[in-house]
Amino acid sequence: MVTYSSNELVSSSDVAKKFGHYLSSIAKHSSDKIAILKNNKVEAVLVSKDNYEKMYEALKKAEAQEILGSINNGLNDIKQGKTYPIDTLWSKLDS
Repeated sequence: MVTYSSNELVSSSDVAKKFGHYLSSIAKHSSDKIAILKNNKVEAVLVSKDNYEKMYEALKKAEAQEILGSINNGLNDIKQGKTYPIDTLWSKLDS
């Protein structure tokens, strides 16, 4: 879970009033992130383009690793004979 310091928590109405200030703070790396609150709950987080791109690339890499893991599990199932002909599967679904 992500934690926020008190200076990173900003109400949505304050962000609306001072958007340029907060955007500048993020762009100049004065703040890593700004959590935007609505009804005292974090609804969105403002981050720099660079940080967003790093997070996006990390997510894509994690997703690719998960897909590769699933493929490797399937290949291991084939090697261990844990597979069934498609006709067998269809007949089980029809029952």
